[in-house]
Amino acid sequence: MGRGTCVHHPLFARLYPLMGKAMERGGMAEHRQALLARLTGEVIEVGAGDGLNFPHYPTTVTRVLAVEPEPHLRSLAHAAAGQAPVPVEVVDGLAEQLPAEDATANAVVVSLVLCSVRDQDAALREFYRVLKPGGQLRFLEHVQADTPGLARFQRVLDAAIWPRLAGGCHTGRDTAASIERSGFTIERLDHFMFPDARTPASFHLLGTAVRSGSG
Repeated sequence: MGRGTCVHHPLFARLYPLMGKAMERGGMAEHRQALLARLTGEVIEVGAGDGLNFPHYPTTVTRVLAVEPEPHLRSLAHAAAGQAPVPVEVVDGLAEQLPAEDATANAVVVSLVLCSVRDQDAALREFYRVLKPGGQLRFLEHVQADTPGLARFQRVLDAAIWPRLAGGCHTGRDTAASIERSGFTIERLDHFMFPDARTPASFHLLGTAVRSGSG
């Protein structure tokens, strides 16, 4: 049930793997490990990028469907999937239109993705749709700053040049509120700074939310 997509950020897609490797060395790898710890069963990773999460999946995961709409990043993810400790299938697709049936996933994973999706609420509705009742949404995202001054600066950046430079990224989204508005129950929420300096892109959340409902 795959759907064609048209997401092209050619310059950003070539810079992102370099930035990602630098972030991993700077400590992001440990946050990815925490994001994926104790996952089990069938997982859909949305916005898999070049596959930086793949080495961190625990062997209790039976399969990862890795969805990535950007062609260059998707080709890198294909290569990374071959080295993963669990079976990973990399496919084209959008967060707002996932190539998966209803209530089939034990978990949905997003890392540094909800900042850049075109429609955050639509994406979260899709995550809810594909999760089994009681399934988990694991998220690692940079979000709105914790002071009015920096939050205003984020809004200025997001309305101006930042999304065009950073592959559609927005620095100031209130992602936790969006997750709860979509019907999830947040069970774990950790705040941290990465990097330690208070920049517009330093405010991060690491959390787990659960899909409620019986169907």
